[in-house]
Amino acid sequence: MKTKLSVILALFTFCFANAQEDQAEAEMNSAKGVTFQQGDMFLEGSIKISTGGENDYYGFSPKFGYLLNDKFAVGAKLNYSSNKEEATGIETNVFGAGAFARYYFLELDKKRLKTYAEAGLGFGRNKTETPLAGSDTDNSLTADISVGLNYFVTKNIAVTFVLANVLAYNSVSPENGPSSDTFQLNINLFENIFDQPQFGLLYRF
Repeated sequence: MKTKLSVILALFTFCFANAQEDQAEAEMNSAKGVTFQQGDMFLEGSIKISTGGENDYYGFSPKFGYLLNDKFAVGAKLNYSSNKEEATGIETNVFGAGAFARYYFLELDKKRLKTYAEAGLGFGRNKTETPLAGSDTDNSLTADISVGLNYFVTKNIAVTFVLANVLAYNSVSPENGPSSDTFQLNINLFENIFDQPQFGLLYRF
């Protein structure tokens, strides 16, 4: 009786494992040939982490997008970031909101992988805390152009990688003091793609 029971349990375990494997394979196959359509929407969250150097940086940026056609999307975004300088102990926290436009220009791996260029505009409120001088608050205006990709693991879920910021502009207006503007252009993307990559997930519905 025990032998029969052991055989039944072994067969059940084998069938369950095969069913799980078949389900995972079916999910992957469902991602083949994924195409966007007008009216599709997505939620996306990107994370950026950089530690171990002169600065410790953490950033999170959730987005909502709407597809105007199979290649062009527009949407809104929020963001939070924290940057601490190890040498001085100065910490800056940023809360912001903005809008973006995204264009998908290349599809690979049976349309699972979709690369895009994105332009964004945002407004933020920054709080800087200094160990000796206390805290200051100022406002910021940012604009950027970035390159990234979505890799669909199912027909609705994709892994997102923001590879590099091609262009970035930042204008900071302190409550007390003169404003400052910075502009950065990254020409050699191959040196910047793996410098501080952002990653996250996208859900299409």
